[in-house]
Amino acid sequence: MNNSVLESAARSVQARRRIRDYIYQTPLLPSRQTGGDHGSSVFFKAENFQLTGSFKIRGAASKMTSLGIDRGVITASSGNHGIGSAQAAALIGQKLTVVLPESVSQAKLQRIRSFNVDVILHGAESGLAELHAQKEAAARGLVYVSPYNDPEIVAGQGTIGLEMLEQADKIDNVFISMGGGGLISGIGSVLKCFSPNTRVFGVSAQNSAALAASMVAGRIVETEHLDTLADGVAGGVDEDSMTLPLALSVIDEVVTCTELEIAGALKDLAFKENQLVEGAAALALAGFYKVADRCRGQNNMVVLCGANFDHTKIMAVVNG
Repeated sequence: MNNSVLESAARSVQARRRIRDYIYQTPLLPSRQTGGDHGSSVFFKAENFQLTGSFKIRGAASKMTSLGIDRGVITASSGNHGIGSAQAAALIGQKLTVVLPESVSQAKLQRIRSFNVDVILHGAESGLAELHAQKEAAARGLVYVSPYNDPEIVAGQGTIGLEMLEQADKIDNVFISMGGGGLISGIGSVLKCFSPNTRVFGVSAQNSAALAASMVAGRIVETEHLDTLADGVAGGVDEDSMTLPLALSVIDEVVTCTELEIAGALKDLAFKENQLVEGAAALALAGFYKVADRCRGQNNMVVLCGANFDHTKIMAVVNG
């Protein structure tokens, strides 16, 4: 175990004290049917019940509470990170600007504005909005908050691991969806420090697998990004991302899932577990299915990262 993993776990312990009043401690729910179907114990870490419907508020609150209240903050995201950052700022009293692409849906725009944060519309897509936010940060002396490439963001996501360790008597395996790597790096660092025998499975969507490809190459690489039900994990990874070395240190195995496999997990969560979640959350369960035979008789944790989904898109899959 290297020092960066130890440092990340220690930051998570500190972050938990700071953010405790701004988040929910989400439940660890025993599966209704999935575990029995596969001859093992399966539990769901239900971040879909988090304040904003996603784990992202943890990292945002961790970053903001590590700053003085007089430090202005800027970020870019029309998804879970933007929503989580906006609610965290409202709760903490932090001054926040969110840069959104001009193509942002009116529903997401209204939700983010409902937290009384400053909003800038810039660019045709999220990458251009992010570049603009970074330029604004430099020009205005603001703190730029990355969705994943920041030690305090990673530490906030790691608080999920601390909760699981208190909620479960034993964790043999944990399944975590992989996007930019902040979630799995944070949880993985905590588990490798406090439960080193736990196997950490990173689950990647075949249609957008930048972090998985970068782990194989040992450096950040560009990959093709196709539409995926797991849109919360879609996209590339920053060239200088701190999450790659952490991911290489804490992930024991990467499992890659197809769109058909993600759709199947979405349906099972709806009909077997009575939970409607976003595609990125179902991706983690799809990963468990791929190796379930190797996990028989063990305690398996599946992190359901969120439930902020396009109702038309998800319901079409569930009812299909």
